Parts: sequence; C-alpha cells; structure tokens
Amino acid sequence: MSKWKAGVSHHDREVEELRADRDLAVAYLKVAMESLDNPDDRAGGLLALRSIAEAYGGLGAVAAEAGISRESLYRALSAKGNPTLKTLLAVLKTVGMRLSVEPEPRATA
Repeated sequence: MSKWKAGVSHHDREVEELRADRDLAVAYLKVAMESLDNPDDRAGGLLALRSIAEAYGGLGAVAAEAGISRESLYRALSAKGNPTLKTLLAVLKTVGMRLSVEPEPRATA
C-alpha cells in the first residue's frame, strides 16, 4: 500500500479554480488572448480558451450552445488549432465573455 494520496492533475485543478473564480477566469483569458497575436505562442491562448470552456460547462456543452460540432471545437482549441473569428466569438459568448479592443502601447522616442 502506498503512503501517497491520489492527487489532482494540474489541468483539473486549473479548471476547478477557473470555474470557482470568475474574475480569475477573465484575467487568465485576457492574458492568454494576447498570445494569439504571436504564431509561436498561439497554442497557449487556444489551450487557455479550451480550459475556460471546460470550466464553464465542458467542451461538449459549450460546442452545442455555440452551434459548433464538438469535434470542430476540439480541433479549433487544440495546440495546433486555427479557429475562425466566428468560432472564437461563439465560444466567448457561450461562456459569458466577449472580445474587446485596446490601443497598442507605443514606445516613446
């Protein structure tokens, strides 16, 4: 018999925390969405949106409510995904969030 207790995966704990704290979920996704601009870091933003979808009903339920097939949503929110703007907006709306626009900080000379 092992003296180690069964643990919770990092991902499961992350989803649990995002579900429990709406402000954390918004801040988490806001930072993650910034990575979508960078092709080398896009996977992080997509996986963060996937975690948010899992926290707010699960991918199947979010896909159904967003009018997207579950398989398409899995692919779109994978590390190699390339979701359309329509898909991003539908998922965000389903989880009670939306896109916003902010000016890009400019370096001063």
